[in-house]
Amino acid sequence: MKVLETDRLLLRNWEISDLEDFYEYAKSPNIGPMAGWKPHQSLDESQKILNSFIEEEEVWAVVYKSNRKVIGSIGLHNDRKRNAENIRMIGYVLSENYWGLGLIPEAVREVVRYSFEELDLVLISIYHYPFNYQSKRVIEKCGFQYEGILRMGSQIYNGQVYDDVCYSIKKEEWLLGTVN
Repeated sequence: MKVLETDRLLLRNWEISDLEDFYEYAKSPNIGPMAGWKPHQSLDESQKILNSFIEEEEVWAVVYKSNRKVIGSIGLHNDRKRNAENIRMIGYVLSENYWGLGLIPEAVREVVRYSFEELDLVLISIYHYPFNYQSKRVIEKCGFQYEGILRMGSQIYNGQVYDDVCYSIKKEEWLLGTVN
């Protein structure tokens, strides 16, 4: 994956040495459930997931430049709801210690720029659960257009099924300045 950089962040490949930082935020009960995954119970569990990030190369480590700490992740994934090669879905997570600083919108904007300018994607989608108001704010700040609700769109780690609140942005919308 290409390293991306913003004013305050470095988006780079995951490294084995990131394990402690990753586990630190992934074990929080306030992080994973908002995105549909179980808080990590051990370093071993985080290690397995970290290994998959390294192998799959579709999730960047979000590094806060001022302290060189991995504080979250952002991924560019195939969208399981859309079947097209030039469309991807963004997903992200941020340590609660860094909430409210505008860091994830900064990261999302850079991944959107990279996706449209360098990967030549035509559309980027993004979703949140109805109770995840923080993610909704990020999505709206970044200029994504509300599409609607896919009722009972996702089953999460504990078996519960939630609606997916759906958004996207087309390349031409981005070029017109919707996200910039």
